[in-house]
Amino acid sequence: MNELITDVKSLEIETLKNLKNSKAENTLRAYQSDFRDFSIFCSKNGLSSLPSQPKIIALYITNLSKSSKYSTLKRRIASISVIHKLKGHYLDTKHPIIMENLHGIKRTLGSRQKTKKPILINDLKLIIKAIDKERKEKIRDKALILIGFAGGFRRSELVNICNEDIEFVNEGIKILIKRSKTDQSGEGIIKAIPYFENHEFCPVLAMKDYIKFKNDNSTERKIFDISDKSVALIIKRYAQIAGLDASRYAGHSLRSGFATTAAEFGAEERNIMAMTGHKTTQMVRRYIQEANLFKNNALNKIKI
Repeated sequence: MNELITDVKSLEIETLKNLKNSKAENTLRAYQSDFRDFSIFCSKNGLSSLPSQPKIIALYITNLSKSSKYSTLKRRIASISVIHKLKGHYLDTKHPIIMENLHGIKRTLGSRQKTKKPILINDLKLIIKAIDKERKEKIRDKALILIGFAGGFRRSELVNICNEDIEFVNEGIKILIKRSKTDQSGEGIIKAIPYFENHEFCPVLAMKDYIKFKNDNSTERKIFDISDKSVALIIKRYAQIAGLDASRYAGHSLRSGFATTAAEFGAEERNIMAMTGHKTTQMVRRYIQEANLFKNNALNKIKI
């Protein structure tokens, strides 16, 4: 009997490890941060955070809706659910008291997210022109922004590029992404970025210049050696120098800028997805819709 109990405990420990390994480290940190906020709410109100109940979740999101977006509420519920699973507890997040409450909040707040502005071609040129190439840091920033845009990179993918992940070829540069948000199993995807005719804005040449200046041959060392949060700060800094509204841009602006610009220039949906790594068409179609707001506008047929 004791041996059976020991075996079950060992299986539980192994299961928890597998669950944790199935999620990216940044994702787990986000779950924990969300759950910490929920725990504080429960502690202040004398409620149980683990295990919790649907009624408590409903109370929490009602309170949260006073200061947060609808998308934040949904993410918090998902995080609370994951932490419960990791700790071996069941929580019915589809319970009517939660779902009906969410629907009511959605009608009140609306569900459309206020997304950051994509960096489009004209914005990109202004930002690159704002970068002074005399210092190493600024050579790095030029390569970071141009590669980030051209490859439609997520921030986490961009900052985790190592020397060994890069291969320069006749056509341009190939970059291996070992793991990403949509590739948790680590199969890896390769992003191919060609040379640009305009050398001033060529991501391949910018990366070559930066690697040559950096002079670091350690294959496993990260190319840019910064955190994912720093990407947003770098973009905001140069956007401000370029005379743009820095508050409207973030780290995701490079990725969304690539997708929107590619759509505007007629790239096919599947080709955009191949570069960005999107697994579903929903978000890509939003970028295409944004790109075509004026191009396919019915008012273009009206001559005044």
